[in-house]
Amino acid sequence: MLNEMNIEKPNIIRDKSFQFALKIIELSQSLKEERNYEIANQIIRSGTSIGANVEEAQAAQSKKDFISKLSISSKEARETKYWLRLIKESKISNNKLDVLINDCDDLINILTTIVKTSAETI
Repeated sequence: MLNEMNIEKPNIIRDKSFQFALKIIELSQSLKEERNYEIANQIIRSGTSIGANVEEAQAAQSKKDFISKLSISSKEARETKYWLRLIKESKISNNKLDVLINDCDDLINILTTIVKTSAETI
């Protein structure tokens, strides 16, 4: 969304999901260095898909399409949280995962609120 001065307005979910994806890329690279290829591939797919679907929602053709894209983002965030918890509990990585898990929870909460609020106005 651009305003009159052609400056993009702040979009919290878009920004947070993008920053989260950057952290997930770092984690995935670290997992690959530790030879945990399968989980690295799983976490990068789900963790970067959150922001990709948020981005797609920005160009939704209808409110239902918007809700659908953000619902997919929410599902991907939940899957990502699963992988993060699995990595943490299995101790296959020395990365500090609590921050990523908290960031993921924030994304889930924001996405859930947006989807519920949007669905109420259909």
